[in-house]
Formats: sequence, structure tokens, C-alpha cells
Amino acid sequence: MDVVIGPLDLSAHVDEALAVQVAAFGLGPDEVAVRRQIVQRHMTYRGARALGATVGGDLVGFVYGMPNDRAHWWSTVVEPYLRARDNDAWLDDSFVITELHVHPAHQNRGLGRSLITTITDAATEPRSILSAIDRDSPARGLYRSLGYQDLARQVLFPSAPKPYAVMGAPLPLRRR
Repeated sequence: MDVVIGPLDLSAHVDEALAVQVAAFGLGPDEVAVRRQIVQRHMTYRGARALGATVGGDLVGFVYGMPNDRAHWWSTVVEPYLRARDNDAWLDDSFVITELHVHPAHQNRGLGRSLITTITDAATEPRSILSAIDRDSPARGLYRSLGYQDLARQVLFPSAPKPYAVMGAPLPLRRR
């Protein structure tokens, strides 16, 4: 079946999106409940937008992000790590990729690449930032292939069991 990538009303489809995230990222029920509230709050922020990848009407992947704001929780956590490497200017005038997930049954088909490049192509900011678990993974390989570079490593988020890396790339993202 053909994949369709287009705008996603994430507030209305939060449970479908979280089901993809559970399959891709392995979240427990308590974490899903917290993430539901976070997603709903994020979608009220200025400039927040989401895209979905559907197959036969079923959501199989999604991405969402927004212009970064230093007052947002994520920025307040990563700022000291970025400042320590003289990279805190990346928090200004950047589009942050908040979440990007593709159901495992649909990975390795270019959906993640299409989702992230499509959402950032519409950004007016000159660069993009994101965080990813700080280990070699297909996701980090994708981000590097798009031009993202490590801005800070071993970033610790409260209640996250694993350290993260903060990555940044100039926009538009690199094509193959």
C-alpha cells in the first residue's frame, strides 16, 4: 500500500500517535498517560505542527515540532549542557523536532526521513535541533545523514533512564 504523508491533527489523534510511539520506543502505561498530557500541551504552543504517515488510513509514523523557546522545559534542561560546549546559541531561532517515530513494521523505508525533511522544509528558522538517546542507533544514523551534528552529549533528563545527545543541523536538511 502507498504511504501518504500530510498534516496531522495531533490533538485529535494523540492516542494513535502514542500507539506508534509505544511500538517504536517501548513506553509503559504510566508513561503514555504523561506523554498524552505533554503532547496536548505542546500542540497549543505557537507554531507547533505535526505530520503523519498513513497506510490505508492507519497512522504508521508521525513527527511534530515547533519553534524553540528558551522558556520551554526541554530548553531549560539542555541549556547548561549546550552552554558548557559553547553551543547554547542553537536554542535561538531553531525549529525543534519534539518527537519522530515510525512503527517498527514500517521502518527502514524512508518514512522517518520523509517526515523530518517535510516538516523542517516548512520551517522559517535557519536551523533545527532535537534530542536522541545517546548511543549509536538507526535514528542517530538518520539524523547524521541529514546533517545533524552532536551539540552536547550525556544530557540527563529528569526521570529518563538513559542519557541523550542534543543534535543540530542547518536548514534545509541535507539530501542524500
